[in-house]
Amino acid sequence: MTESTALDIVVLAGGISHERDVSLRSGRRVADALTGLGHRVTVLDPGAGLLSELAERHPDVIWPALHGATGEDGALRALLATTGIPYVGSRGAASALAWSKPTAKELVRRAGFPTPDSISLSKETFRDLGAASVLEHVLSSLGMPVVVKPTKGGSAQGVTIVTAATALPRAMVDAFTYADVALVENQVIGTELAVAVVDQGNGPVALPAVEIVPVNGVYSFEARYNAGETDFYTPARIEADIAARVAETAVAIHTLLGLRHLSRIDLIVDESGTPWFLEANVLPGLTETSLVPQAIEASGQTLGEVYEALARDAIAHP
Repeated sequence: MTESTALDIVVLAGGISHERDVSLRSGRRVADALTGLGHRVTVLDPGAGLLSELAERHPDVIWPALHGATGEDGALRALLATTGIPYVGSRGAASALAWSKPTAKELVRRAGFPTPDSISLSKETFRDLGAASVLEHVLSSLGMPVVVKPTKGGSAQGVTIVTAATALPRAMVDAFTYADVALVENQVIGTELAVAVVDQGNGPVALPAVEIVPVNGVYSFEARYNAGETDFYTPARIEADIAARVAETAVAIHTLLGLRHLSRIDLIVDESGTPWFLEANVLPGLTETSLVPQAIEASGQTLGEVYEALARDAIAHP
């Protein structure tokens, strides 16, 4: 197969996670970019007949654009590996590690990278030990402000920045709406960055960091996917030496977690210039308002070029 050969590509989008609508938008954008280069692209919404349909079609490569548990917890990716069809993105085991925010944070911390102090609380612990008592101990340990988020999930769903103790119980309930375990994490004040890491066949490379400045101060689900609610600066407005450190950190964490082809590493740079790891995204958003497409375009490449290169590398190294 030569570089000029048109590929038969199946893009997976949709699924049944809380991020279904975002996935459909990401999948459509990926499909449009690849179709624009002359590839034959079919978008499939995973369901009971997916594996048999893939076996019947046997495309050249699968391009998952699935967000949330459907596409990022590693289970579907492990199944895709059994089909014998190459697929873009991280393998199942690495995806499972990154999908669990506490696990990813602990691996990163052990490797010597700063990450905010945190406590993970299950619904059962919260209920059995008494919410008031548990939260009192959490606050005495971490102080304020804190960020409460589901330990598994994306798109800022169920995430709350808590600046007053009275708001913490509600924040816990909101997080538990999306996962059985919530992460309570010290809030680091600084410049919020998203760093896309891509490996188009020559090793992982960090694209220009995207600086995130929400209009209302919180990068919520609405701020992520509604145009005009967040200001983005690509590349980020940081000094060159800090930008280099951020890029190096993102690539190191991508590699540490065993991620492949594409990831997004979310960081906060404090006033001293230190990058703090927040989380790793196995399949970041690829919609018209998402951060990775902005980073790709800032790097001087087109979306189609990058998405095609990832597909070809998946075929070359299944």
